[in-house]
Amino acid sequence: MNVSDLLTEAYDRLPDLVRAAVAGLSPEQLRHQPAPDANSIGWLVWHLTRIQDHHVADLLDRDQIWVSGDWAGRFGLTADPDDTGYGHSPAQVAAVRPESPQALIDYYEAVAARTGSFLAGLRPADLDRVVDEAWDPPVTLGVRLVSVVEDDLQHVGQAAYLRGLIEAG
Repeated sequence: MNVSDLLTEAYDRLPDLVRAAVAGLSPEQLRHQPAPDANSIGWLVWHLTRIQDHHVADLLDRDQIWVSGDWAGRFGLTADPDDTGYGHSPAQVAAVRPESPQALIDYYEAVAARTGSFLAGLRPADLDRVVDEAWDPPVTLGVRLVSVVEDDLQHVGQAAYLRGLIEAG
């Protein structure tokens, strides 16, 4: 299996997991925080999508999907390209208010399509390219892509768990 196929296989698992975590939930269920300082399903899926959008746009040296169209408006937010949810306070978590499960699905699918196109063109040598020198050791493309998919899988799993708690009610 080549590296492009391997990464595509990992990332292609996410859209179904995102849909399963949010489909059929009400806006109130998407915003439910099981404790005052806990994340909601809506925030978790928004955040994992923002991280992928932010990082892949940076790798492509292009604008984020978030800042095009009315994505931010569908979440009750502004189109701030630096707001990925990292370090959010409980009040900031509560401010992420997706209008519907479809808003989360649509945004994720737009980001996933861009990511898929990017992954399809990767060659093994590309993975050694340094993409972030702010770390020691510097971060390569391969490490960044693994980091993003790992973060996304963690958060979609958390969203699925929270959905189970809500449904058990």
